[in-house]
Amino acid sequence: MEAEREASEARWLDADEQQHWYAFAYVLTQLPAALESQMQREAGIAHFDYVVMSALSGAPERTLRMSELAQYAGSTLSRLSNVIIRLEKRGWVRRHPDPADGRVTLATLTDDGMAKVAAAAPGHVEAVRRLVFDPLTKAQQRQLGAASQRILAALDAPCPTDWASPGASADRE
Repeated sequence: MEAEREASEARWLDADEQQHWYAFAYVLTQLPAALESQMQREAGIAHFDYVVMSALSGAPERTLRMSELAQYAGSTLSRLSNVIIRLEKRGWVRRHPDPADGRVTLATLTDDGMAKVAAAAPGHVEAVRRLVFDPLTKAQQRQLGAASQRILAALDAPCPTDWASPGASADRE
């Protein structure tokens, strides 16, 4: 009975909203797959690994607390820890205790890791341009940014603000 009442009170999508939602939902599946494919093909790494290393590349001293890095990467600490272990084995990231607070673990992008990010960035930026920005007018690009910020706010997941600041890493999605 409760489910029937909830169904009758649902705010159903109208035809236009359904069309927009289906298109957006399809983008949510197709874009990550395309970026993953490009990164694997051209750089030999997972797109998520690149996101993590890219976040570190723009941080002061290429170092972030693991909890901050998880936020930048849109990840859980558990998933991030597994990725960091893999990146450590490749010599691209180093974990160490925070000298100011030994309870905190820091992740630092090594010189080899920075070289990997720098080598992967041009192909990634080209893919982002080709798949996201080139099909849109400048006005649509601004609308995409504004809409994304509003959706993130509804999710209570604000985008880290320094990603958009001048002088940040050469590649911020």
